[in-house]
Amino acid sequence: MDIVCLDLEGVLVPEIWIAFSQASGIPELRRTTRDEPDYDKLMRWRLGILKEHGLGLGEIQDTIAKIDPMPGAKEFLDELRSMTQVIILSDTFTQFAAPLMKKLGMPTIFCNTLEVAEDGTITGYRMRTAQSKLSTVKALQSIGFDTIAAGDSFNDLGMILNSKAGFLFKSTQQIKADYPQLPAYETYEELMEGIRSVLG
Repeated sequence: MDIVCLDLEGVLVPEIWIAFSQASGIPELRRTTRDEPDYDKLMRWRLGILKEHGLGLGEIQDTIAKIDPMPGAKEFLDELRSMTQVIILSDTFTQFAAPLMKKLGMPTIFCNTLEVAEDGTITGYRMRTAQSKLSTVKALQSIGFDTIAAGDSFNDLGMILNSKAGFLFKSTQQIKADYPQLPAYETYEELMEGIRSVLG
């Protein structure tokens, strides 16, 4: 049985940290997993910047409330879910993802959790599991699923390379150059066609 595993940010919704960077006027927060392969290093750096500027979960959630799915994302997801099982695998956090899932029709998402103090300060984060996307794909395979994966960033490569079929979607020129064997698509129509071609 096939199951499609999709990244969230950059694939179905805009990058949350880039949107917050624009809203807060802090350009350093534009850095994402498209730029930094080490997720722990990236998050510790982000939390340091938030602390330095006295910003917490509330300010980020105010920005997220204004984010809509990318044009065509919900329609793509609706069509895909009518054909096969879909799980969104994201390194974002439940506190960020919840309002976005409502706008996408409540698909299943596996993500991480922020540790938040009573005053809204983000004090840390808990990863669901180590190498969460790759670990999830391997776990699904261990119970009989064939995975098909798509994403745009360094942290998606594990699940993409270890799936029955994997695709880059709206990725960087660097990642596309480093992994020329992976089909790289820019539109939902192209991605849908790629997925259709490998569905059992």
